[in-house]
Amino acid sequence: MMGAVRVSIKLKNAVDEELVSRALLAPRLLREVEFTGLVDTGAVSLVIPQDIVTQLGLRILHQRVAEFVNGEQQTIGVTGAIIVECENRATTDEALVVGNEVLIGQVILEKLDLVVDCKNQKLIPNPANPNYPVAMIK
Repeated sequence: MMGAVRVSIKLKNAVDEELVSRALLAPRLLREVEFTGLVDTGAVSLVIPQDIVTQLGLRILHQRVAEFVNGEQQTIGVTGAIIVECENRATTDEALVVGNEVLIGQVILEKLDLVVDCKNQKLIPNPANPNYPVAMIK
């Protein structure tokens, strides 16, 4: 049985980042958080709790029905753009807002080109692309 894989992850408000890049917001006002997230290969999306949404000043853009492992369905919020940094790689995505833990799902792993090293219980760059992420287009 595989143990839990936890990694350091940084989330940034993508709107703030854009404003900083246009010199419309002071860099010190960029809202970001860094913490340990749980890699969940059974999850598709990035999942964050409400308190992180608040810390980052994110907007809930719409609602989506989510289905949990136990078959229960619930309507939950979906955030605006978030910059996700993990293992020296970055991407931008939305997040589902539910629960009390950050879950890093398959979409983020694919976009960052990271894989789970089950033997050592850690996240590593895809061995086929160890120096930078490669997007697969088929």
